[in-house]
Amino acid sequence: MSDIGKTIISMGIVLVFIGIVMTMAGKIPGVGKLPGDILIKKENYSFYFPLTTCILLSIILSAIMYIFSKK
Repeated sequence: MSDIGKTIISMGIVLVFIGIVMTMAGKIPGVGKLPGDILIKKENYSFYFPLTTCILLSIILSAIMYIFSKK
């Protein structure tokens, strides 16, 4: 039972970290406004999908995970 508790606590810490990063991301210049990010604006509708930003973050996080997994 304690393994489930540790997993839930770990997931909570990760979610808090992701929330902090998402809150601060608007203040970092260039993040979310890279070439390849999709932005569609119409009269009463706007759609934004940060495709390039997601790919870049995925590469960075994969590299970090790879470095920490090599023990």
